[in-house]
Amino acid sequence: MLNTLSIIFLRIPELRRKILITLLFLVIYRIGYHIPLPVIDQEKMAEAMANAQQGILGQALAFVSMFSGGNLSNACIFALGIMPYISASIIFQLLASVYPPLEQLKKEPNGQKKINEYTRLATVPICLIQAFFLVQHLMKPGEAGGMNLAVSPYNEGGYYYFYAFSAILTMTAGTIFLMWIGEQIDEYGIGNGISLIIMTGIVARIPDATRTLLFDPSTGALKDSLFTLGGGSGSDISFEKFLVLILLFVGVVVG
Repeated sequence: MLNTLSIIFLRIPELRRKILITLLFLVIYRIGYHIPLPVIDQEKMAEAMANAQQGILGQALAFVSMFSGGNLSNACIFALGIMPYISASIIFQLLASVYPPLEQLKKEPNGQKKINEYTRLATVPICLIQAFFLVQHLMKPGEAGGMNLAVSPYNEGGYYYFYAFSAILTMTAGTIFLMWIGEQIDEYGIGNGISLIIMTGIVARIPDATRTLLFDPSTGALKDSLFTLGGGSGSDISFEKFLVLILLFVGVVVG
């Protein structure tokens, strides 16, 4: 293995450059998750999302967020992840099989390149719509069905509308930037950029997910139910479930 790494980094400059460029873009991608949306109370956000994830819907949204490379549990500039671009890609893949003009365009020499341009353009309105609903949910008061996470006075009057608009644009720009990173990895790096972004998001969650599964958040001690077969409450995890989750994590990363 060491010999292989030495060959890659010492004897093949082009491959070394591609790997380093890929790693650089992935580091930039992860840094974005530590840049929060302004005016959102991050402590209240973390507490609210932790409570929400105890329910079935919250767990489902957490899995969707994880496998799309997003971070809906954290109000950051990359909260939407790359999912809007994936949605646009799926839409055009389906349309190309049922809409004759697109089907014909796909068969032309530069047809796929043109469809890729349409996909990038369609990503913008999808981002705007998704960001609008997410920002509304974060900022609306509790009695209106929101989470009321905006810091006062940005949750009322003219401040509310100005910040909501700027937050929507910020998250849209964040997803477009991720899309650009994926394309740069495709062109200058190694591997498929979008797939690597999703994979990096999954791998980055493994330490926190493992800590949540193994340790009691209130005491920090190892969960007793981990050593029992079959039993345990809904919030605990038994030994065989832990083994299954390990296999699932490995399978997802390999896939």
